[in-house]
Amino acid sequence: MKRHWIDFLARPTVSAARRRFAPQLMFVKARLSRQGHLGLRLTVSVLVFIAATWLFAGIAEDVVTGDPLVQVDQQITAWARAHATPGITRWMLLVTEAHGTVGISLMGLALALYLTWRRAWYWLGTLAVVLPGGMLLNLLLKQIFHRNRPSLDDPLLTLLTYSFPSGHVTGSTLFYGVLATFLASKVRTWLERMLIFGLAGLLVFAVGVSRIYLGVHYFSDVVAAAAWTTAWLVMWLLAIDLFCRRIFPD
Repeated sequence: MKRHWIDFLARPTVSAARRRFAPQLMFVKARLSRQGHLGLRLTVSVLVFIAATWLFAGIAEDVVTGDPLVQVDQQITAWARAHATPGITRWMLLVTEAHGTVGISLMGLALALYLTWRRAWYWLGTLAVVLPGGMLLNLLLKQIFHRNRPSLDDPLLTLLTYSFPSGHVTGSTLFYGVLATFLASKVRTWLERMLIFGLAGLLVFAVGVSRIYLGVHYFSDVVAAAAWTTAWLVMWLLAIDLFCRRIFPD
């Protein structure tokens, strides 16, 4: 296989194309390199940011225009309410209460104290920017979209605030996102990093399921919150990293 690839690259037309587009090929190679902060990590981060932003924009458009996604929301909400049981409800209430504004604030404060004790000023600054800023922006988005919460004949939980996007999912995505990124920076292998981010994703997923199950959020509220906060998290992680490397190049 390697020999065939070498022969292919040695062909006159291929060699001419490589010389003609040498700067572009070097740029692509640099973006896919695992070395340096402007390599593969930047490329993946930008792609994740674009995908998450596109997903949020698509969901937001469907919610505003009443597209078929809204009907799917109603069906999922009705199905979840029809399959509720006392045992599951207790667990869902526990999950949702632990990840409300108070719960996320307390967990964020605990992480901030730990980072201060470790003198991890970079991560402390990241947490201070990402978590409160994201939570405040989510409140603004709720006021912009003015989406009412699901209306059920026999609700498990009733809230009077707006629904889109989910504040619980926003807070958990931001908190667990920062925590997972911090922990991932301390391990060496990709497998360990994937396990850390996978666990963080499962925790956020559990929070989202609890909100849908309890009938206080639609499916689209949850997915949209996870999407825009992922974009917000990636944006600030990149911005802070590039800023610190420019100020402290060593």
